[in-house]
Amino acid sequence: MTICYFTATGNSLYVAKRIGGELRSIPKLMREDRPTISDDAVGVVCPVYCGEMPGMVRRFLLKAEIRTDYFFFVYTYGMSETFAKPHAAALAKQADLPLRYVNSIKMVDNFLPGFEMQNQKETAGEKRIEEQIHRVCQDIALRKVSTVPVGVVRKIGMALVHGTMGKTVLKGTAAKSYLVTDDCIQCGVCARYVPPTTLRSRRRWPFPTAVRSAMPACTTVRKPPSI
Repeated sequence: MTICYFTATGNSLYVAKRIGGELRSIPKLMREDRPTISDDAVGVVCPVYCGEMPGMVRRFLLKAEIRTDYFFFVYTYGMSETFAKPHAAALAKQADLPLRYVNSIKMVDNFLPGFEMQNQKETAGEKRIEEQIHRVCQDIALRKVSTVPVGVVRKIGMALVHGTMGKTVLKGTAAKSYLVTDDCIQCGVCARYVPPTTLRSRRRWPFPTAVRSAMPACTTVRKPPSI
């Protein structure tokens, strides 16, 4: 089994590790001309961004050659998944992938600019995170089939969510206005996923594509007031 994961603050990587198998980083796979993955089961684990998958995950699915009899998709989210599941089903069909299972796991929301972490810690038990993960792991181990049909109502909902939030937040140029300021704590997370030649040594620089995909989760990046 192979798990292709995209993670920003660690939730999706945690879930990917719990599911098991060979872990492959989607940002790293995107550096290849034609990522090719062949296994008895192949899955994608990623967060929900504005009711859908991150743009890099979408581009990966359309670019990669995935050969498997059991393709599954698992989302992590903190507030609401909205229409993320039918979005995965629609894109899998577009990429000609045999989606057999799609699910989501509600976890601590660690988008720190929007949520207070102490409150998230206090309410984590109510989400029964480990129980959700255990259930998903069992489903995948048993090769359970559970998909979401993409009907007219869901298509309308997906279009509304994308038009009101996703179109602005997820478009490729949206995060170019984000700059690293003196608030950067130099954690080095972005450097582990982006080619060194892409990063610049100056403190203020536009984010390269691989980093921009994770910007909604960075705790020290802000849009300058003038933008």
